[in-house]
Amino acid sequence: MNFFSHFTKEVIETGILIVITLFLRIILARFIRRYAKIYSIMESRTNLVIKYIYILITIIMIIGIIIIWGVQKKDILLTISSVTTVVGVAMFAQWSILSNITSGIILFFFFPFRIGDIIKVHDKDFPIQAEIEDIKAFHIYLKNDKGERITYPNNLLLQKGISIIIPKQNNTEFTD
Repeated sequence: MNFFSHFTKEVIETGILIVITLFLRIILARFIRRYAKIYSIMESRTNLVIKYIYILITIIMIIGIIIIWGVQKKDILLTISSVTTVVGVAMFAQWSILSNITSGIILFFFFPFRIGDIIKVHDKDFPIQAEIEDIKAFHIYLKNDKGERITYPNNLLLQKGISIIIPKQNNTEFTD
């Protein structure tokens, strides 16, 4: 009982931070699910983005708890900068992984195409025309007219020119 008498303020602040974190997670998950429903985004993609957001919120909460319990802010900044430097150097060789994750999130919110669309990738060295079968966190699955299944990285979708070709069964005239 002596612990609570000495650290009452920290325990209350930690409790409030946890409640705020849980509330924020619920609100953001509802917002993302509503967004996904409006734009007919697959549930697996929606869950992946929610998972990324949960990880970010949890990291922020942990930093908040560390501050509440009295760790000096300059020590936190030093630790964070050291960790990010080590991770940055270690991940430099793996930049494409981070690039694909970021591209996957961008495609979730601002994607110009959907599963079932036939796209043409304007790549000088490896042009592709294929139907989108699935969109994942790191890549999309394409199927060309020869039946080949092609895995294409998300970051290249944002770097290359893409034409969306309306499939024949969906080819209707648009009127204003």
